[in-house]
Amino acid sequence: VAQLRQRFFNSISPGGLAGDRRGVVPASGFSFSAQQIWRVIKENKDLDLPAHKVMVATVRCEEIANEKFCRLSSDEDWLALEEAVQSGSVSGFGRRLSSILETYFSEYDSEATYFDEDVRNAKRKHLESKALDLVHPAYLNLLGHLRFKALENFKSRLEQMLKEAEGFAASARACTESCMHEFDQGCADAAIKQANWDASKVREKLRRDIDAHKLSVRDAKLSELVARYEEKLRQLLCEPVESLFDAAGRDTWASIRKLLRRETETAVLEFSTAISSFELDQPTIESMLQGLRDYARNLVVKKAREEAGKVLILMKDRFSTVFSHDNELMPRVWTGKEDIKTITKDARAASLRLLAVMAAIRLDEKPDKIENILLSSLMEGTVTSPDPLASSTWEEVPPENTLITPVQCKSLWRQFKSETEYTVTQAISAQEAYKRSNNWLPPPWAIVAMVVLGFNEFMLLLRNPLYLMFLFVAFLLSKAMWVEMDVPGQFQHGTLAGLISISSRFLPTVMNLLKRLAEEAQGHRTPESPTQQQSSVAFQSFRNQSQLNPSSSIAESSVSSNFSVSDSSVEYSSPNLMQRRSTKVQEAELSQ
Repeated sequence: VAQLRQRFFNSISPGGLAGDRRGVVPASGFSFSAQQIWRVIKENKDLDLPAHKVMVATVRCEEIANEKFCRLSSDEDWLALEEAVQSGSVSGFGRRLSSILETYFSEYDSEATYFDEDVRNAKRKHLESKALDLVHPAYLNLLGHLRFKALENFKSRLEQMLKEAEGFAASARACTESCMHEFDQGCADAAIKQANWDASKVREKLRRDIDAHKLSVRDAKLSELVARYEEKLRQLLCEPVESLFDAAGRDTWASIRKLLRRETETAVLEFSTAISSFELDQPTIESMLQGLRDYARNLVVKKAREEAGKVLILMKDRFSTVFSHDNELMPRVWTGKEDIKTITKDARAASLRLLAVMAAIRLDEKPDKIENILLSSLMEGTVTSPDPLASSTWEEVPPENTLITPVQCKSLWRQFKSETEYTVTQAISAQEAYKRSNNWLPPPWAIVAMVVLGFNEFMLLLRNPLYLMFLFVAFLLSKAMWVEMDVPGQFQHGTLAGLISISSRFLPTVMNLLKRLAEEAQGHRTPESPTQQQSSVAFQSFRNQSQLNPSSSIAESSVSSNFSVSDSSVEYSSPNLMQRRSTKVQEAELSQ
């Protein structure tokens, strides 16, 4: 200031304000010069300073707004509300948050009321924006909880209504309406007065989630229904079809078609009623019903292919049943009266008819000539050119319906005949064995030869009674041994087995007879101990059982002699012979 004063005092001096007066404007040009100076000042924006009132309002309103925002950020009620929203939905969220915000906005308005209105309003809007940005994440969290709660309520209610046998479409519709209404109420409760936040995106997401869950539940329920009716069809078709194939005949495929048609239409009708509550569109319903029909048909086709894979076993079983049983299904006993050739032909014809049934799938009621071709080519042996079985397809039968080709039928028949030949051979052998067992006498020509060649010896016996007495005693001994060894019973098992059994028992039987004769000659008989008697009775019972069961082994049939065990030796006895000898002794005593 002192220097400036000096410069004014000495303005015309060198270094003063006027200086050397080279930049001085004359007084006559002062007005124009002042105008030019003011114009420069106005055009220079750097020199355009705000009014003092506006500047003060700006600074103070910003300070007040920042202070209110800081207090809001650390407000205990707000922090508690934010923490509560993190863990779940909060009832009255919008009302409580609106109260907290209104408190700080009111305080701002109260403190900034005397400042410039434009500045005050601008700073208030800025404060509102920052405050809403602070609380908006909590609002979004609350909407997320409301959406999750509504979706879970929808799931539980829908499941409960389906358990109560309510229709699916009606149940889903009712649950959707109630859950969306609850969500809308929750959104209204979460809204605040200070903002008009839009919850439509969250609501749309909830709707999509509900629709997705409805679709998944519907698909699961429909799949469960389809699986249930498929299982029902499997139980109703598989075993009956298998039984029809086991008893295959000319009407087998007609019975299978009738069974398939009846069970399929019944299942389709029930299934159509069951899915009516889903309110599906007509093309979807038709597609599902057709899928059920196709499944039933595929079941029969699959079972037919399975049975065709074991057709050789089925043919052999059929042959065995027809060959080994009569018309009343009683087991055959090969007595020699049966015509094995005719029986074999009938059994093979039955097996061939089974092969004809299994050769192709006949679900379309189209006639074919498979059975006639097989009978003429394999049973009757008709030779035609070309060979109808030298092909891989049947006439009038589509390839997809062919189970066994003609070539395979020919090969199977050849294998079948070779594997059943043994059964026929066994039957013939059994028939011949039965004839031999019931005809143990020599042939008539041998009897005639014995009479002619033995006539002289017979006359010699008549002339000499002593020979006749000796022959009588020999006859008695032979008869006793014949009965004791059960010669007819032994030869029932064959000539070789009978000879082996008789040879093994001949010597013990002779020794037993001689011992008994010696005891009778001495006039006394060795008493049998109780153990001997029990053993004799037990073995006699065993012998009777052996005679009742002629099919027992040679070893069992060969041991038919009674025996008794004593302390010193083993004795062989013949009850029949002893009875006859006791009778003879009594007659001798009476004659004396």
